[in-house]
Amino acid sequence: MRVIAQGTSDQAYAEAAHLLCSAKKPAALTGAGISVGSGIPDFRSPGGLWTVFSPEEYATLEVFYHDPAKAWELFRALGKVLTGKQPNAAHRALAELERQGQLQGIVTQNIDNLHQQAGSRRVFEIHGDHQHLQCLQCGDLQPITEDLLQTTGVPRCQHCGFPLKPNVVLFGESVRDINAINHFIAGCDLLLVIGTSAQVFPAASLPSMVRQNGGRIFEFNREPALSGTARPGDFFFQGDVVQTLPMLTKACRKR
Repeated sequence: MRVIAQGTSDQAYAEAAHLLCSAKKPAALTGAGISVGSGIPDFRSPGGLWTVFSPEEYATLEVFYHDPAKAWELFRALGKVLTGKQPNAAHRALAELERQGQLQGIVTQNIDNLHQQAGSRRVFEIHGDHQHLQCLQCGDLQPITEDLLQTTGVPRCQHCGFPLKPNVVLFGESVRDINAINHFIAGCDLLLVIGTSAQVFPAASLPSMVRQNGGRIFEFNREPALSGTARPGDFFFQGDVVQTLPMLTKACRKR
């Protein structure tokens, strides 16, 4: 694995850009780390939501069914964290790569919609999104409104009266679009792994799938998460993804 640290010469980025632009089906996998630069803390980090709301106590499907009012304490806190956040340079870099035909899509573990706001068009949201409310009874979806975050009580479906939840995947609930994601990744020959430890399944299986295809991994993190399985053709871009990812995009632009 080749390490590209902060201060590395432009030539190293140029070599990486050549490999990315030469890939037949490049894709990206993103996690919480890409949105930290937009002011959204990692839920698992100190001060994150999971240090205030225990996932087992607030974020399971069972809790929602038995005590939706308690689950909504977490949902409202989450909504207030996400409200008003804007894409950062890393989100915009991925959108530019897609526009230039140098990225074919993104699989994200995030629910913040920042990739779409930045202009990315093909985004698989494996954990759902926080822009809609979901009815588990009849399947209806409706946009979430900001005023809902300022009130109390549990919103109910206008069609069947069942309690609504944000369209996010709770613990004990199936992830979204997994068949489409597996089909998309099956042909991937270069995967950008950005701001994620790639430890939570099923997203954690995607780098292995790419390696089984003979593909490369470009990891963007402060510290390496995939070094134990790295291969000679892989790259690790060390540092803040808000800086390193735009540098790669800039190198692609110069080609």
